[in-house]
Amino acid sequence: MFSKGLKGVIAAQTTISHIDGKEGVLIYRGYEIGELSHLSFEEAAFLLWYGHLPTMNEAVEIKRKLSTYRFLTSEMKDILHTLPKGMDMMSVLRTAVSSLGGPQYSWKPTIEQAMRLTAVIPTIIAYRFNMLMDKPLIDPDTRLNHVENYLYMLTGRNPSLTVADALETYMVLTLEHGMNASAFSARVTASTESDMISAITSAIGTMKGPLHGGAPSGVIDLLNEIGALENAEEVIREKLLKGEKLMGFGHRVYKTHDPRAIALRTTLLENKGGDDSLDLALYVEKKAIELLDEMKPGRSLYTNVEFYAAAIMKSINLPSEIFTPTFTASRIVGWTAHVLEQAEKNSIFRPESEYIGK
Repeated sequence: MFSKGLKGVIAAQTTISHIDGKEGVLIYRGYEIGELSHLSFEEAAFLLWYGHLPTMNEAVEIKRKLSTYRFLTSEMKDILHTLPKGMDMMSVLRTAVSSLGGPQYSWKPTIEQAMRLTAVIPTIIAYRFNMLMDKPLIDPDTRLNHVENYLYMLTGRNPSLTVADALETYMVLTLEHGMNASAFSARVTASTESDMISAITSAIGTMKGPLHGGAPSGVIDLLNEIGALENAEEVIREKLLKGEKLMGFGHRVYKTHDPRAIALRTTLLENKGGDDSLDLALYVEKKAIELLDEMKPGRSLYTNVEFYAAAIMKSINLPSEIFTPTFTASRIVGWTAHVLEQAEKNSIFRPESEYIGK
């Protein structure tokens, strides 16, 4: 039976994650996402790779390993300097990751390979970003955790606790999201018994498409236009009266509250007062929901996780083109988990097509 875009077709069985868009539920390995928002990036990655939460010793060990694997080789640095300056960051990531291929990444994929890729992607992004901005090229700091180190390499300074917590929560909440386009791409490539590098290169190429990993520039534009708390109601009301789409509200999968947005909002509320940009986002969301209920009753438009992701990127003062690479630095964990699961009981994907020509 033909299903355009494979919508509704079950292509694999998985124990990694589950999404119920009608009820607003996202589960990682049996845990609802709200239960996991307090985890560190390293602990959440461990859960997806190994299928259980780490012990204290395991948490220490995975943090040590990820910090060890962050460093770029001289060959990788040469590649990043050689690529054209006009090349977008997702294309840079795709090329840089592809260049890592070799015997050490041959079939069958391993968790150790997953760790190496997860650790090095933030370094690639930060190194290339600073190179293009003519800023000092900063080496990783193994004393910092995964997300703190990413922020440090991007900005050259130790991040505030509020911003670091917000970004870490966001990255934990977006590690994995079912059989999305990029995860499916990774599994299809892995199903041929190609290597982990090829599978992740496929996933990055898929994430690059604006229908999947597009940057939330519209949300940033909205927050910039509002500027201050006292302007929020006027700007939002005017946009709704003009019939304009309110960026950051509504989601293709979730028909109710996005559970990731709820968990991220909780983290921001716990740190309220620590960052003006994030405080503004909290107020804008509250005011927008009130006005949507008033002016568009019955539409069930709720905040999605990209709204707060945009607010976090704005608070770090990074350009919107860094958003999708940062999303990639998170989703690499889910992709590698899918590749590992695919390899366990592998069967090559070979769907049929329906001929409708002459």
